[in-house]
Amino acid sequence: MLTTAEREAQVALLDTAERNGVQTGLISGRHPDADLDDAYAIQAGWIKRKIEAGRRVIGWKIGLTSRAMQSALNIETPDSGVLLDDMMFEDGAHIPAGRFIQPRIEAEIAFVMKTPLRGADVGICDVLDATAYVAPALEILDTRIVRVDRETGRARTVIDTIADNAANAGIVLGGQAIRTGDVDMRWMGAIVSRNAVVEETGLGAGVLNHPVRGIVWLVRRLAAYGQGIDAGHVVLAGSFIRPIEARHGDTIVADYGPHGTLSCYFE
Repeated sequence: MLTTAEREAQVALLDTAERNGVQTGLISGRHPDADLDDAYAIQAGWIKRKIEAGRRVIGWKIGLTSRAMQSALNIETPDSGVLLDDMMFEDGAHIPAGRFIQPRIEAEIAFVMKTPLRGADVGICDVLDATAYVAPALEILDTRIVRVDRETGRARTVIDTIADNAANAGIVLGGQAIRTGDVDMRWMGAIVSRNAVVEETGLGAGVLNHPVRGIVWLVRRLAAYGQGIDAGHVVLAGSFIRPIEARHGDTIVADYGPHGTLSCYFE
């Protein structure tokens, strides 16, 4: 495990990278012995710094929920990050050109909670009971850490991704609220296009066979740290498509069929 000073040094590098718009190198390269506890501790330290600067926690994101993404990073478990108030964008938002470093888009189902969720024994029914509604969502990913080291060719690992707040940077939440009993989330999917060209399609079943399972995993993981999901929190259950690069001038549209359409434009 890393020392407290080593973890704090990585927090500072991440914070500087985001503020300056210049990526930092691989944490897994500088500290090859770093483990998942180190990665989540670095993430927590960075979030703490943001909260002290005035940001507010509005929820959570879950990543690495598909078998394809888990295989790519040689890991068999999802990861999670924290949503902050300055990450929320309205449907149809224009994203400023300098806001992100290398933005990408994923399509997800967002859960909006009406009651808190805590405990290591939380199950699917508990999640459904605690959910006010679900809604279509787009997650904006960004990488404050390089994806590949230019000198060594080494790709980032799950340690880098988790420390980098699970690559989370923004969320576009759809306006249609759907009660959990009114939809089979395994069949809730989207056609996602970039500049009117379809890039990806997918179904909610791609998220651990059911998006609710991602929420169960998150609550149980948080329980180990004495944490949980609060009432009013938004939770992104995980993407059911591969990430789509969002370039300057791109318009991303996600068509969720009967559940509505949402979009954003990258200036």
